Amino acid sequence: MTDPAGVPARADAAESARVRIPVQVRWGDLDPYNHVNNVALMRILEEARVRAFWAPAAADEPRLPTAVFQPGDDSQTFIASHRVEYLKPIDYQREPLDVQLWLQRIGGASFEIAYEVFSSAGLTTRASSTLVVVHGPTGRPRRLRDYERAAWEPYVGEPVAFSRA
Repeated sequence: MTDPAGVPARADAAESARVRIPVQVRWGDLDPYNHVNNVALMRILEEARVRAFWAPAAADEPRLPTAVFQPGDDSQTFIASHRVEYLKPIDYQREPLDVQLWLQRIGGASFEIAYEVFSSAGLTTRASSTLVVVHGPTGRPRRLRDYERAAWEPYVGEPVAFSRA
């Protein structure tokens, strides 16, 4: 089920489809305790999120079916909220982390992303983010477009299962 190329993979029947993004841990991501710092982990989630929802600038790069936003278009995505649950430390490793994303809600002008991060030691992190789509020239939220919804609907699943309420 792991796909190192970041290609969406269908989970078993009990789960929605997930987008799987490999993200490399960098030496500079480590803190004095020799594991990935919490701020660095937010950057890892950002990297996965951008690769999942924004098309690459180069036309010859592969594009994920969830990547509906284009560099240079009039759409912007703003973070409204994050929630992160750190389950175990992430040590430096040469193989990329497996960041799995899916949508837990698609609203009128916003959407919620669920994440699970896996290292060689297993599940390390659960997180969610709420993003608002904004029309760049006006700075006002805009309605999600039909093609955005259609691209994302196969990836809508259950909300991330946080251990603590």
